[in-house]
Amino acid sequence: MRGFLKRFAPRTLIGRSVTILVVPMIVVQAVATWAFYDRHWDIVTKRLVATVAGDIALVIEGMQAFPGEANRDTVLRGARTAGLRASFARGAALAGPGPRIGEGIRDRRLSQALDYQLGRPYHMETAGYGDWIRVKVQLADGVLDVFVEKRRLFEETTYLFLAWLIGTSLVMIAIAVLFMRNQVRPIRRLAVAVDEFGKGREVPDISPSGAAEIRSLTTAFNLMRARIGRAIAQRTEMLAGVSHDLRTPLTRIKLQIALLGEGGRVDDLKSDVAEMESLVEEYLAFAAGEGTEAVVAANVAPILDEVVAGARRDGVAVEFRAPSELVVPIRPNAFRRCLANVVSNAVRHAERVSVRASRSRDTIEIVVDDDGPGIPEDAREDVFKPFYRIDGSRNPATGGTGLGLTIARDVMRGHGGDIRIETAPGGGVRARLRMPV
Repeated sequence: MRGFLKRFAPRTLIGRSVTILVVPMIVVQAVATWAFYDRHWDIVTKRLVATVAGDIALVIEGMQAFPGEANRDTVLRGARTAGLRASFARGAALAGPGPRIGEGIRDRRLSQALDYQLGRPYHMETAGYGDWIRVKVQLADGVLDVFVEKRRLFEETTYLFLAWLIGTSLVMIAIAVLFMRNQVRPIRRLAVAVDEFGKGREVPDISPSGAAEIRSLTTAFNLMRARIGRAIAQRTEMLAGVSHDLRTPLTRIKLQIALLGEGGRVDDLKSDVAEMESLVEEYLAFAAGEGTEAVVAANVAPILDEVVAGARRDGVAVEFRAPSELVVPIRPNAFRRCLANVVSNAVRHAERVSVRASRSRDTIEIVVDDDGPGIPEDAREDVFKPFYRIDGSRNPATGGTGLGLTIARDVMRGHGGDIRIETAPGGGVRARLRMPV
């Protein structure tokens, strides 16, 4: 039962809300209509067919009470005032069984009423005469032929009741749909804003509207967005101060080392200072996350081409395939840093690298394959941790600082996407970057 409801239930909130409102109303009206309509139809039909059968019986009684051709004609003309067209065929007789009676409830009711009222042989024909029903009654000296208008067997109030019932139901459903659309509109607007904010794009404050709960949710989103913005701004300001405070003593240390002259220990100190500078720069870039850069609609293809060209200068064969147009809202500098980190990581450990980009309906995918030694499956998430290196070395010349992939994933997630490490067809590493359009 649960699977059935899940399969056929509406997907949207407005569809489910209207269904919750409409289905009980339809069920209640259907039950009430059936109970009333069945009883009303049955009672009214019985009375209408009894009246028609009684009029025919009254004509027969008049003909028998006032014999003679002149009196008979008078009775037959009087029948027209009751909506009957009657004629008499003297000496005629009904031949064989009568035509089959219709399957409708009125036909069966009329046949039962004629059986009760007439008490003599008759034929009733309900088809072939347009708006009329033909009844032929066998009398002692001939056959009475009577045409009855079908409208005498119908009650307009029944159809009027159904028309009002259906009409008011449609009006109420339309009102419910309009009301629910107005209630769902703020939710849709909030969903779009949340999606845009999750992709790292600028989102203005949303004006609260709709029901009280939706207004509270919108207000909470505005406050959350403002708090996150303040936190990012405070982090950026703090890191700017940290950058100044760290670079100043590093510069003094470099000057003091330069005054020491040359020597093995001096060279070691210079190497340590250079590593410290690299670590500080990488850490600041990772922590800042390029958060202050504006989002613009940019073509990714030229950025990829620029990154690949830089990798080729290192003497590694890099294959590159991408459409000429891959426009998507991004932070260009941050995205360039992300791609450069991924590609340089592949170039550092491989001899051949392949970079491919493609676009589906709502996603851009960039795949970077290499023929290097690969990454063990149990370490594929660890490589995204800050300062994590598989070889354990702290020498930047052999493995970098351990922040490249961390920064790359930080940038991709800031754009609403992500990076996954897989096994390349050649056994190396495949870095799959996906980002929503």
